[in-house]
Amino acid sequence: MNPVTIAVDAMSGDRGPGVVVSAALDAVRENEALSLILVGVRSELEALLCGEHSRIRIVEAADVVRMNERPSHALRHKKNSSMAIALGLVRDGEAQGCVSAGNTGALMAFGRSIIRMHPGIERPAICKLLPSLRGRCHVLDLGATVDASAENLYQYALMGSLMASAISGQSEPRVALLNVGEEEIKGNEQVRLASHLLAQCETVNYIGYIEGSDLFRDVADVVVCDGFVGNVALKTGEGVAGLLIDLIEQAFTRGAYSRFVGFLARPIIGRLLRLMDPARHNGASLLGLQGVVIKSHGNANERAMLSAIRQAVREVDMEVPRRINERLDDLLV
Repeated sequence: MNPVTIAVDAMSGDRGPGVVVSAALDAVRENEALSLILVGVRSELEALLCGEHSRIRIVEAADVVRMNERPSHALRHKKNSSMAIALGLVRDGEAQGCVSAGNTGALMAFGRSIIRMHPGIERPAICKLLPSLRGRCHVLDLGATVDASAENLYQYALMGSLMASAISGQSEPRVALLNVGEEEIKGNEQVRLASHLLAQCETVNYIGYIEGSDLFRDVADVVVCDGFVGNVALKTGEGVAGLLIDLIEQAFTRGAYSRFVGFLARPIIGRLLRLMDPARHNGASLLGLQGVVIKSHGNANERAMLSAIRQAVREVDMEVPRRINERLDDLLV
């Protein structure tokens, strides 16, 4: 693997810089090609690092974007925040990607202002890999644009298809629109118009509509929806996964016999729990920007933050922005 440098917004998120520093140390231990730039309050980060690491350096940031802060306010008044400075390091070529667990709206606003959008793309999309029955599925948008137009949905489908090809190596990923039914007459006007655009696009393997119950059944490789629907679907899926994990753990600890059965089934249960663990799938891509930007869950723990850093490294290594940008000009209508 070629050397990779990732800038990490160390001050944003719900759990503070301790989680970020712990994940950063794990990340550089497991990947000798990785260097990290932690952006935040130097005194706090140095204390948490307990000594210098040759592949972790600190860049000072005097401010932080709060989770409840309006993106427009952050854009005007928080240009010296850890989030803005981390994105600036990508723009200036000091880092090849950025990870932040901070305010999603502010990250999108700063991303558009600092890193810029690809020409022709109207709005960015949040894209995430979700586990499916026999693999993984790229789902977008997960919250960037709650009122996406048909053209936005069409562009998301193009970017999602190119993303799946870059990350998963699929030559013709199956692309679907998330809808309230599979019939052509179902859905609102924007979804039906987007379906018409995609049906006319010969370079996208569009398979039509799917319903929410199909998300995890390996029916499609790329699922497209607006940010409102996508965010609700994502949070619902995470809630169901958490419920199943709790129920499985309760079922095999309820009594002596249950514990014995659980001991025998431990390898299978372990694989199942790892598959459903949201922390393993943390890290969503901000597609449409001309650089790698990964949004971590705001409440991410150490394992989840480590997953987000891994996702950034993977996208840099696969040259995702370049590969998407090279093809978009030929595909945009």
